[in-house]
Amino acid sequence: MTNKLNHVLYTGVTNNLKKRIYEHKSKLIEGFTKKYNVDKLVYYVLFDDIYNAITREKQIKGGSRQKKIDLIASINPGWKDLYNEL
Repeated sequence: MTNKLNHVLYTGVTNNLKKRIYEHKSKLIEGFTKKYNVDKLVYYVLFDDIYNAITREKQIKGGSRQKKIDLIASINPGWKDLYNEL
């Protein structure tokens, strides 16, 4: 996820993506995403197994900012909000 100007990057894991993004967009959750207005979904991957999801989350979080930017651009070059496609 990112903010309006695509300056802040946030990576997380959830078992209900649509609900979680709604919570971020509605500013219902205190913390990083609310503080930095992170409410635009620009990249996601669905997993059947939570352990694989957490492993991938850690890989992405451990990567450089440039790797994250390249990953997003590989599937969403315009950085459009994917929330309405869920």
